[in-house]
Amino acid sequence: MREAFLPSNRQANLARLYAASALACLLACGVPLPSFAQDVGNMAAKVPSGSQMLLAADTLEYNNDNQTVTAIGGVQIDYGGNRLVAQKVVYNRNTKRMVASGNVEIVNSDGTKINSQHIDITDDFADGFVNALRVETVDKAYFAAESAERMGGVLTTFHNGVYTACEPCEDKPDKAPTWRVKARKIIWNGEKKTVRFENANFEFFGFPLAYLPAFEIADPTVKRKSGFLIPSIGYNSHLGYSVKIPYYFALSPTYDLTVTGSGYTKQGFLGEAEWRQRFNNGQYTLKMAGIQQQNPDAFIDRAGRNVDSGAAGDPNKFRGMMGTQGQFAINERWNFGWDVLLQTDKNFSNTYNIDKYNAYVHQSSVYLTGLNGRNYFDVRAMHFEVQEKTLSSDPTARAGEQPWVFPSLDYAYIPDVSVAGGQLSLNVNARVLRRNRIETGLADAANPLSIENVRGIEGESSRLTAATEWKRTFVTDDGLVLTPLLALQGDVDYVRASSASLTAVNQMATNLGEQDDMRSSFARYMATAGLEMRWPVLFSMASGSSHVFEPMAQVFMRPNEQYVGGLSVPNEDAQSMVFDASTLFERDKFSGYDRVEGGSRANVGVRYSGSYINGWGTNAIFGQSYQLGGENSFAAPDLVNVGAYSGLQNTKSDYVGLFGINSPNGFAASVSGRFDEQSFEIRRAEVKAAYSGLPVSLSAKYAFIQAQPLYGFTTDRHEVTLGASTHLAQSWRVFGTGTYDLQEGLLVKDGVGFAYNDSCFTYLMTYAQSRDLHTREVTQSIGFNLSFRTLGDFGSSTNAVDAIQ
Repeated sequence: MREAFLPSNRQANLARLYAASALACLLACGVPLPSFAQDVGNMAAKVPSGSQMLLAADTLEYNNDNQTVTAIGGVQIDYGGNRLVAQKVVYNRNTKRMVASGNVEIVNSDGTKINSQHIDITDDFADGFVNALRVETVDKAYFAAESAERMGGVLTTFHNGVYTACEPCEDKPDKAPTWRVKARKIIWNGEKKTVRFENANFEFFGFPLAYLPAFEIADPTVKRKSGFLIPSIGYNSHLGYSVKIPYYFALSPTYDLTVTGSGYTKQGFLGEAEWRQRFNNGQYTLKMAGIQQQNPDAFIDRAGRNVDSGAAGDPNKFRGMMGTQGQFAINERWNFGWDVLLQTDKNFSNTYNIDKYNAYVHQSSVYLTGLNGRNYFDVRAMHFEVQEKTLSSDPTARAGEQPWVFPSLDYAYIPDVSVAGGQLSLNVNARVLRRNRIETGLADAANPLSIENVRGIEGESSRLTAATEWKRTFVTDDGLVLTPLLALQGDVDYVRASSASLTAVNQMATNLGEQDDMRSSFARYMATAGLEMRWPVLFSMASGSSHVFEPMAQVFMRPNEQYVGGLSVPNEDAQSMVFDASTLFERDKFSGYDRVEGGSRANVGVRYSGSYINGWGTNAIFGQSYQLGGENSFAAPDLVNVGAYSGLQNTKSDYVGLFGINSPNGFAASVSGRFDEQSFEIRRAEVKAAYSGLPVSLSAKYAFIQAQPLYGFTTDRHEVTLGASTHLAQSWRVFGTGTYDLQEGLLVKDGVGFAYNDSCFTYLMTYAQSRDLHTREVTQSIGFNLSFRTLGDFGSSTNAVDAIQ
């Protein structure tokens, strides 16, 4: 074999051969694909300036009479990261054409592979001809043609071309892929940046599914081009059948616009528009949508009740929204952003499933965040939109009771160096909020004076909190782990409650037999000295298993919590109170800053973990908490009765425990609960089990919560959720899920689905039902989705059925 390594300015004959070969590389790498395929490169691949070419061949022949240079046998030409391999390469200096033949393979610098038996091209790229062409892109998209020709350096025509994104079957390479597009002629216009298909057929599992006489799409080198996007369809009980058709405007490399029209058989035409713009340091979007509802009465259930917040009975009802999101990097540490939603009624975006704004609770916010090492800063203004179906006149409606927060601030600082041999941390929190309507829980919805709790006062309230904690860990020679702790928290609060709020607080105090003591301003503190003791003990068994038992105890000494028993402190951020095994060893078991745990307390329990030689594992926690002295914060009522039914309201808490197992074959299960400290009666429990394997995957969950009258739950709550998925064959799957309320005897929601999934195609069809616990009204939805890799999606997305993967 002879190798030649030549500069580009020497030996003109060979240089022409190398150049022609490189040109063949570059031409083949420019095979056009539909716009839905990944870009396979430009017609002229970029070659670094000054690149040298390396030629390797068994034989190199010069024919001065015919003015040809021929490389024969194992020809390989490398130039600028591109490689051409063939059995024979002939360059004709008279015609300035190069012909490569015999298992020609071209590998572009980006990894794209092109295969052909014959390539004929001029050395200036203007004209060329390729026979039996096959292209494999980096992302596993495939293109083939019987022949291709290039004219004038602009227009490339492929004859009898095929495109697919499905990988060929290794066992049966001649088997038709899941889908492919065949076209008699594909014309790529490099000047207009378009690809045109003529006499095209879309085939599915080898069968022609659709015939398209002609259609045109964007040049593969064009990342963004105006045109229609994939449409979608759907169904909803109140909206009817729908068709959604989006159109994309590529206005600039930095901004674009998508306009979407949706038609609903029951409600008419919905228009949407979304503007997107990018900058060097961030981006933002602006979205608007609106509809003139044709039949608002479709939201009225069989009992004559409106199940949507949009007004019924008005045929000219207009509903709409405007939303914007954005984020910008001020520098490498600071970010500024926003997410704001405005709409004509509280439920529009949820009802019409407006993307990015359809959540049941949407948080509108404007924020500034900073992060530097272990230091964190966040300040934001917020408002919460509850997109509920309940009418505003309903006493249980929540949307009008949500506050405006101006602002909420969090700051955390942890020094990089130890302090007195331990770790010091500092946290600052502040919030200022205003609520325009009192939020209360009613024992009887028909009686406004029947107050269970005051979840949020009407008026203004503000709080500034600073908290610091220091702790250090010591390990004795016997393996006992000791962690002393010191903590200090201080608050300054201001409250200006409306007369309606003061009346509600007074009524609640009367119902509870407490004093009405809502204060306009106050300051408080909480100091804590604590000690945590752990003694992990490892047992290794002859069978190869190992077990770690860790008895654990904590003692916290602190004064009583201030300003609680007289119902004087609004509780906005500490309303979520769940005492279970995961919170047993928390220093402060309240979830926020408005409440702080007071009095001396001990937490005692044991933790266990086991590991077995067969791959199984187990873990467990069990323990109890004790009020050692002072006033029990969980027995002192606040405006939301947060400590009631918590299991901590007595001197001895309820027992809490958790036990879990997991196996190497995909099975996992856990059981957790809270048990009465005297009778061991179950107060709260959760059982979960799941198996994930082939051909079946299963999941089950049972949840129980004992009655909590002060929270409005006068009966026990039992709920079971089951899910299953089975593979009927390779790539085919059936799945279903259901949730059943045992107390109400009602199937709350259920759904089934059917799916197909392989490397290039996904099909999903679901049917789901949901039922209102109070009205028993049934809402049905049907969804399906066809997803062709690189082509796009068609159908409708649905979250009605939680498919088991």
